[in-house]
Amino acid sequence: MVTDAMREQMIAVSGVAKFYGDFQALRDVDLKVSKGERVVICGPSGSGKSTLIRCLNGLEFHNSGTVVVDGLEVEEDSKDLIRLRQQVGMVFQQFNLFPHLTILENLTIGPIKVQKTSKAEAETRARKYLERVHIPEQADKYPAQLSGGQQQRVAIARSLCMETQIILFDEPTSALDPEMINEVLDVMVELAETGITMVCVTHEMGFARKVADTMVFMEEGRIVEVAPPEKFFTNPESDRCRAFLGQILEH
Repeated sequence: MVTDAMREQMIAVSGVAKFYGDFQALRDVDLKVSKGERVVICGPSGSGKSTLIRCLNGLEFHNSGTVVVDGLEVEEDSKDLIRLRQQVGMVFQQFNLFPHLTILENLTIGPIKVQKTSKAEAETRARKYLERVHIPEQADKYPAQLSGGQQQRVAIARSLCMETQIILFDEPTSALDPEMINEVLDVMVELAETGITMVCVTHEMGFARKVADTMVFMEEGRIVEVAPPEKFFTNPESDRCRAFLGQILEH
């Protein structure tokens, strides 16, 4: 049942477990995210980060516990799933653009088909968000004509075109060449300053320090530590978190 307290949070995860067969990917996970908050989730590979973020918009479904996002409970048979996915944008490791459509068409197809927005309004919105991610000149090209960094910026613009309240990022720079990473991170930093609610799985700790209101460290399907960045990076409580940061900050 969705309570008034849950509605005050943009995201309220409580006691969530997730299994794949006998393997338990998430163990008793609790996470609260307020409107406009910027949360960065980090941890070693296989710690459950991507599984958790995919449970927030129904790309995966938890086996027990509750997930409430923007007042809607995320359940496999929920009537609200389509509405939820309109309110929650997702930016993946791979860009997931339609290769046979132009950039403008990639950005307008969702608003036109799902939200029944007029073509003219959808194109106006698409061009506005291409400006925001600094590639307005790419509107008439096809994805294959763009660099990886440009394609990921198109993917961010596509989420914005749905006028989403929340954007989830699942390691958005992990598929990019090193020289393209900063152009995507710079756009994400700018986006964070607009007040949109963001939950980002990433190993980019410089970005996390600059943007995050809250750091979350996961290991073996559990949330081990939650702290503001200044405490998280200078004085983490858990030995495991200290070891992880020591390893990742050396690189």
